[in-house]
This record gives sequence, structure tokens and C-alpha cells, in this order.
Amino acid sequence: MIKSDFAQKRLQRYKKKVKGGRWKVKSFCFLTIFCGKALIMCGKMRNFAPELCELLIMTPAEYIQLKAFARQDGALLALLWVCAFILYIIGVSNSILGMAALMLMLYTPFFVGERLGKFRDYGREGLISFRRGYAYSVLVFFYGGVLFAVAQYLYFTYMDNGFLLSQFSKMVMSEEAQKVLKQYGMTQMVDESLQEMAHTRPIDYALNMLTVNISLGFILGLPISLFMQRTRKIEKLRD
Repeated sequence: MIKSDFAQKRLQRYKKKVKGGRWKVKSFCFLTIFCGKALIMCGKMRNFAPELCELLIMTPAEYIQLKAFARQDGALLALLWVCAFILYIIGVSNSILGMAALMLMLYTPFFVGERLGKFRDYGREGLISFRRGYAYSVLVFFYGGVLFAVAQYLYFTYMDNGFLLSQFSKMVMSEEAQKVLKQYGMTQMVDESLQEMAHTRPIDYALNMLTVNISLGFILGLPISLFMQRTRKIEKLRD
């Protein structure tokens, strides 16, 4: 009886091992078949939609190209902002030049979109994905913001000498401005603002504007890249 019980236990263990081995074999076969089908599907997708792979995957050479175009267009964007800043400084006492400065600033997203279109047509052979266009837009705002911050720092350090603050003080101290400020109870707030401007360092002006421009890149890059993206499917529909 003891031998028969021992034999039955060994037989049960053997059956469990056989079942476990079958389960492992079945699992291995399933994974092999699944991986094989996945590879076949990837090959079909590569043959069916090669433009999708080209748009989503960025090689090191393409990344270098993206940064090169973004640096060049960022320099042009910084030049646009510098012109607007010069007109803004002069426009403190001239409303027409002040409006011109405002128009140049509002032209910023259209300028970046135009440069993105040229990068798409000449650098990417007319094709660009949303993500690549968004990366380009953010980099353009970043490079442009850095150069513009440097220009602002140089101006407030070596050229301003309190000119901008004096112009604001003249505007605030005029009779018309004083009446309006007293009417709305903003006299103390404006005085505190002028005092803060007097104690603000040039590097603070530059860093604040740099933060604003980079944030604008992340925000405005969304509609710009969405509007300027183009794939071969869209191109075929147009033809």
C-alpha cells in the first residue's frame, strides 16, 4: 500500500510537469506566432505607408538639419523683435510708431508660420509632420528669445540710461493722465510700478522677456504646426 501511494504521488507529479511543459510550449508558440505576425504587419505598414515612418522617425542628420534651420530663422525672428522694440521705445512719444511696433509683434506667429513653410518646402521636400513642425516652432522661439534677451540686456545696460523710465514718468505726470489715475484710484499703484522699474536690473528685463517668448513658443507652436503640417495623403487629395 505504501508503494502504491508513493507511485501514485510520483504519477501525479509527472502529470503536473507534463501539463506545465505543455503550457510553456503553448505559450512559446503563441509568442512566436504573435511576434511573427507583428513583424509581418510592420513590413506591410512600411510598404503601405512609408511616408508615415519618414514623418515620425527623425534621424540624427534630420535633427541637425532641424536645429540649423531653427537657428537661422530664430535669428530672423530676433531681428523682427529688435525692430519692434526700437519702434516701441521711440513710440512712447509717438503713437504712430507705437502702433507699428504693436503690428510687428502681432505679425510674429505669421512670420514663424511662413518660415516653417519654407523649411517644409525646401528642407523637407514639401512634407512635415505635426510633431516635427511643433519642435521647429518651439526651437525658433527659443533661439529668437535668447538673442532678443541679449539685445535687451545690452540696451538697458549701455544705452538706455533711464530714458524709458523718464518717458513713462512724463506720460504719467501729465495733467490728463493724473485726472484719469485719480478718477480710477490708480495713482499709488502707478507710482509703485515706476519705483519697481527704477530698481529693476537689466538682467531681470532680459530674463523676463526670455521666459515670455519661450512660453509663447510652446503656445503658438500648436496652431502654427497644425496649420502648416503636410503629408503625401493630403497632397494626393489636392491633386
